Amino acid sequence: MAETRLIQGRYRLHDVIGRGGMGEVWRATDESLGRRVAVKCLKPLGPQQDANFVKVLRERFRREARVAASLQHRGVTVVHDFGESDGVLFLVMELLEGHNLSQLLEENKQHPLPVPDVVDIAEQVADALAYTHRQGIVHRDLKPANIMRLGDGAVKICDFGIARLGADIGFTSRLTGTGIAMGTPHYMSPEQISGGEVDHRSDLYSLGCVLYEIATGAPPFDLDDAWAVLVGHRDTPPEPLRTHRAELPDYLDRIVLDLLAKTPEGRPTDATDLRRRIVSARTGPDRVSAEVRVPEAAAPRLPSWASRMTHGHRATAASLALRTVAFDPAVGLTGEWTAASRVLPAPDRGVPRSTPSPASPAPGFVPRSTPSPELLAVLASRHKAGLSLGRLGRWEEAEDVHRSVAEDRERALGPDHPETLTSRYELGFTLSRLARPADALRAFARVAEARERVLGPDHADTLAARQETAYVLGRLGRHFEAHQVYAAVLASRERTMGPDHPDTLRCRHNLAFNLGRLGRLDESYRMAREVAEARTRLLGDEHPDTLVTRYEVAYTLGQLERWPEALATYRDVASARGSVLGPDHPDTLAARYEVGICLGRLGRSAEALELYRDLVDARTRVHGPDDPETLRARHGLGVNLGRLSRWEEAVEEARDVCAIRERVLGADHPDTLVSRREIAVGLGWLADWAAALSVYRQVADARERVLGADHADTLASRHDEAHCLEQLGRHAEAVDLYRRVAALRRTDGERNTS
Repeated sequence: MAETRLIQGRYRLHDVIGRGGMGEVWRATDESLGRRVAVKCLKPLGPQQDANFVKVLRERFRREARVAASLQHRGVTVVHDFGESDGVLFLVMELLEGHNLSQLLEENKQHPLPVPDVVDIAEQVADALAYTHRQGIVHRDLKPANIMRLGDGAVKICDFGIARLGADIGFTSRLTGTGIAMGTPHYMSPEQISGGEVDHRSDLYSLGCVLYEIATGAPPFDLDDAWAVLVGHRDTPPEPLRTHRAELPDYLDRIVLDLLAKTPEGRPTDATDLRRRIVSARTGPDRVSAEVRVPEAAAPRLPSWASRMTHGHRATAASLALRTVAFDPAVGLTGEWTAASRVLPAPDRGVPRSTPSPASPAPGFVPRSTPSPELLAVLASRHKAGLSLGRLGRWEEAEDVHRSVAEDRERALGPDHPETLTSRYELGFTLSRLARPADALRAFARVAEARERVLGPDHADTLAARQETAYVLGRLGRHFEAHQVYAAVLASRERTMGPDHPDTLRCRHNLAFNLGRLGRLDESYRMAREVAEARTRLLGDEHPDTLVTRYEVAYTLGQLERWPEALATYRDVASARGSVLGPDHPDTLAARYEVGICLGRLGRSAEALELYRDLVDARTRVHGPDDPETLRARHGLGVNLGRLSRWEEAVEEARDVCAIRERVLGADHPDTLVSRREIAVGLGWLADWAAALSVYRQVADARERVLGADHADTLASRHDEAHCLEQLGRHAEAVDLYRRVAALRRTDGERNTS
């Protein structure tokens, strides 16, 4: 490349102004436009590389270059062009006059930058990350060398797209052919080290490492070798910045430590939230949350792919010497690393659940004794094992683990210690997944009461426990009590976090969901629509949280019998989820199922039937023929066969689904009883009223046994039974049963209004 001096007859290369692991940056002139530019040339991969791999690399480079070129923000380096010349991939960027943060520290003899500069850099980088994250771009290699400070004080992030390229290809030896993992250990997030899922919060962790270094003169884990650095990121709480530099403002110390939380959930929600905290603290009274997040201990292992990882470059004048650490399984530093974070499943109809932040001890909290580090490590490992069991759906085993860890932590640390309460919180969540809402309610209520006493009523962890309490109250049908708790939590979140904070919007979403279950449909619809609009504004119209709320809007429209609007909304959600998550993702399939419901309600059963046939195929392919969601789709198919007067086929389908549900779910499971009732409906339409009566009676008896004689579903089944008696000419029995049903409904209504 250097020999030709001219790329594509347009870009004249002058001199190298920077080198990195993936290539060189040249000062150049765009001779077509007469402007100065910077050209980054990626290193040739060489003839030894697999041809298919090289093809994939080039395609990904082009795709990511297009993405980088689409970014238009004052805090992001502008990409003008990209291409390939003599087998070398290149990017053409704006030429920046200034110094990167690594150079600034070097020129300052590794002394930290002035406090106002640190705060200003933090705010500008947060603003740029907020923009790029909204575009769906994660940098993945944020470090001092990739952040430029220009002569006028502006700050720009470099190498968007290229870092994304490296992460998309993966931390594999295929990229370099050396077995050395990509990335710079001093600035890598724990989840990035683990090779797990990486999202925008990984960039926030890396930014925390950068801010720590420019504020103190050294990165948070300034250790001797790559392994020590990786273990530090994984296991060691960083020292407060003010222990290195006392004049740093307290709010900056707290913000950076929050960014360095070991799990993504412990960090600021997003870069917008981070910038808000910085501006709030810088321009007014210190209103930043005082909590210092204490990470959970991780399993004492590093991932196997990291066994040959070298240091990478940190922002010191002399880079650490590169060396490879030998692979030794005996020391326990290899193997898969189970991440601490998890995604909590949503409540019914996709309502998102609260996720508590990592345990944070209250100021001045002292455990009843000083347990050994070995014991605490064992308990942390067992806690993670419980989380892993839950992720695998092995909830009974997860319950045993969380219960025993909670008891052992209580003995070692005390009943109100944050780690004890974290275990009890997870126990409550597990009980909820085991369909034991009453037990879950007791667990969450206990955690909420203790957290309120220790951390305060407005602490995020307290509010998370109270919100879960509201959720299980709803599961128990105690929607009025749930409403009261949700309303109180919402008021606290709005007061402490603001109306547009993600946790506030999540609570408003849950409150809207609960309002619908109280029958306050107009209020539910208005609130859900407002949350959807806010999430669209803040997150974009295809963000999963936005789509969850739009899904709830559609559901409420259906409840209001506004089926055309519900259909259009569900279709929009299904289309967006299909493009973002894929056509076979469970959330996409759930939205398609609801499209079928709307089509049936609108009398378009032929369209619904075809949709359900496709849905059954997709569910069977993804989940298997006996999965509850596959059976749910088959049930919808059977219902629409009946609506098309194809009753023999409808009864056959209902019987088959009922038999599988009874085997998989149990004879008295609500879904089994719904299928059994559908058999009776079909038999009635086929004029086989005696057989229909027998089935309706089975359903009514089972519901009475499980739900009680005065439950609405039981009464509906008794009404079906009376209708069959009437059709069979047994009028006296029918009248008697109708009267009993009416009396129970009247009594229940009086009880609810008293």
